[in-house]
Amino acid sequence: MGKGLGAVDWAGLKHNYGSAEDVPGLLHRCAGPDPTDAEEAAGELLNLLFHQGGWICSAAPAALPFLLRLAADPQVPSRRTLLELVAMLATEAGQVTGRFMDPGWAPAWEQVLPEVLALLTDPEPEIRRAAADVVGVCTSPGALLLPGLLRCWRAERDPVTRLDLVLALGQALRREPAGDRSDEVASLLRSLLASPESQLRLAAVHALAADDPGLAARRLDLVLDAVRDPSVELWQRTSSLESGAQGVQGWTAALFTGASTASTAFAASTAFTQGLLADHPDEGQRVGGLAQAGGLLSQWRSPAEALLPAVVARLDDPVTEVRYRATELLACLGPSAAAHADAVAGLLGDTAARTARGAETVAETALWALARMNDPRCLPGLADIIAGARSGFASVSAFFGSARGAFHDPVLPALDEVLVLLPDHAELLLPTICDRLGTATDIHALRRLCDVLAAWGTVARPAVPHLLDLLGDDERWTAAATALAGIGSAGSAGRELLLTRSTTAGSGSDAELAAWAYWQVGGEPGPVLKVLGTAAAEDGYPHPVLRKLAGLGPRAAGMADLLRTMTGATDPWTRVEAAHALWATTGDTGSTVPILVEAVQELAEDTYLPVMLPAVRHLARIGRAARPAAHLLRDLPNRDRRLHYFGGWRAFTEDESIRTAVDELLITTR
Repeated sequence: MGKGLGAVDWAGLKHNYGSAEDVPGLLHRCAGPDPTDAEEAAGELLNLLFHQGGWICSAAPAALPFLLRLAADPQVPSRRTLLELVAMLATEAGQVTGRFMDPGWAPAWEQVLPEVLALLTDPEPEIRRAAADVVGVCTSPGALLLPGLLRCWRAERDPVTRLDLVLALGQALRREPAGDRSDEVASLLRSLLASPESQLRLAAVHALAADDPGLAARRLDLVLDAVRDPSVELWQRTSSLESGAQGVQGWTAALFTGASTASTAFAASTAFTQGLLADHPDEGQRVGGLAQAGGLLSQWRSPAEALLPAVVARLDDPVTEVRYRATELLACLGPSAAAHADAVAGLLGDTAARTARGAETVAETALWALARMNDPRCLPGLADIIAGARSGFASVSAFFGSARGAFHDPVLPALDEVLVLLPDHAELLLPTICDRLGTATDIHALRRLCDVLAAWGTVARPAVPHLLDLLGDDERWTAAATALAGIGSAGSAGRELLLTRSTTAGSGSDAELAAWAYWQVGGEPGPVLKVLGTAAAEDGYPHPVLRKLAGLGPRAAGMADLLRTMTGATDPWTRVEAAHALWATTGDTGSTVPILVEAVQELAEDTYLPVMLPAVRHLARIGRAARPAAHLLRDLPNRDRRLHYFGGWRAFTEDESIRTAVDELLITTR
């Protein structure tokens, strides 16, 4: 392996962490006798040369021949990991262009390709699989790859390696020039659709799907039979997928998005998910079916009717994770699943905890589901948690990214995010909350309870005496002021103390809060105008201040020039809130409505950003002058795609919120 290694100017090359002078030492360690150290060195190389991808660094083509030399040596314990690195680099080389591609990669790859192909006949099956994966993802034309792949296919008897070879054949077939063996390969792949081995049939569908996008939909029975067959676990040992039943379910579900028409793709995706939800003796299959249902339901609204019966049927599954996921999906669907509230309520005594994440229990998920359905049977359990009982609800709000098509993260919200949904039942929860206000030692928990009271508004009036007690506490007064500001004039007894706080809190958010709460409970506008005017001009994150200025209405008309300037800000949140504040203080619709309409323009194309929700709500408040927005969004209520930015349960609540706002807009602009 050392031959030629010293001839490379490694110090003059770069990897993801700077100079590549450390690469030779790591390559030597990969060939060392200690398997643990060799694997650690290979892992370090993967991090240095690939990291998270995005480019091909100058050290990668220099290291490539040494990586292949090591991978070909049966005595090298880390050869499988080194081939994984080669596959990652080869994949990235097919995706990056221009300045992100080191010019030395293409000639280096051409030079080592024969060594890669030679590894297809390695004595070790896992090395043959890894080599097939590299061949499948590389950018070399099919004419160079198909002959060797065909020879190996004919000789290969290992059932797992045959799966990797089928996928590699399908990928190589699509890379022109494919050569004179392309017809033979295409015929072979089509013949495998009738193979007696279910996983070979599935591999053939995947191999052919790129050129025949409707194949999976047409052969749905074949696909479901393979995915639900016990032999699906063969894929766990492949190099291309390395995943069991649940991974294969998700991988295969992606095939249906390419059907010939959108309606065909949608119907096929729904039918595939229904098939996965059918009863199965393997708990992993049942969990995976619910995972796929979550992914589909988080993207589309209409499958709920078809999938709900199968989801509800899982509520009495013997496996905790299955019951948890089924209940969590019903929570996500919320009002549209309310017909099944009795079945959910039957799980309130199910204290079995899942082993993943925060050990949430099925009972807690049932509380969340009933809260989403506005069902009072959730109240006793939530009151116990407010009082301090053990809880699997999150301690802080969590926001998960959204990937279209695919993944639903089944987690519980924070407790306050549940309670805020229940103003209709405030009377029954307030006694426990009020008790907690006086005993809570965790300031963060106190603030979150006060946030709930603020969101509930006037129905939280019984909490006012307890909140007034907190105003004198230097640590806890801000939480109380937040709640009083939301409750309004019922907290008028706190005016003088809030006014004092607004003048003694200095500058910044505490002074703004005190002045705002003073105004909200019935004080004069002068103090809040003074504080907010300064904050709006100086704050680098001004949109919360702008919302308060809008709440002052014409009393803040003197701020019009500043607000008009801020409508031209580069930050969309600032533009939207400044436009709303300008309208609220001056009544100007001519310059504000176009800004708000621009903010929701892409919503008409099924693209949702969080700033669009307040923009639509502001437009609804403006009324008839906002008719251009109503015209733009008039078809949105009938669209099936869920509109959301975040994943998990928020994908459902964001969609509900924006649709409610648009409905209101269409009413107020008539």
